[in-house]
Amino acid sequence: MANAIYPLFKETILGAATNTNLLTGTVKAALVSSTYTYSAAHQFYSSVTGVVGTPQTIPATKTVTTGIFKTTGTNTFTAVTGSAVTAIVLYVDTGTAGTSPLVAYLDTGVTGLPVTPNGGDITITWNASGIFAL
Repeated sequence: MANAIYPLFKETILGAATNTNLLTGTVKAALVSSTYTYSAAHQFYSSVTGVVGTPQTIPATKTVTTGIFKTTGTNTFTAVTGSAVTAIVLYVDTGTAGTSPLVAYLDTGVTGLPVTPNGGDITITWNASGIFAL
């Protein structure tokens, strides 16, 4: 599977729903194993299975320029154990999994993936050129 923007998220942002604002919302990254299979029909975080470790809030230095979503810095997932991590799922956290919209599935072009947790930290460095583009 190649990186993808969830189609239902595109539909939602084109409809200007307020709980999907990438700049003002709390965007989180979840590490997932191969037991999660991307589906264009998935809309909310409650559809995501195979989460490894605890999702982390991406850095607040978020921007959208010429349709490219960017952030700077890193995310560190601490003391990660479990299955091999094969992808990252980004979502806007509303506080409820059933209403937290899925944004992107990233499984290619992410330095360090796949990775097998060994109880240590896993650090994701976000690409300065951007995470995804619409």
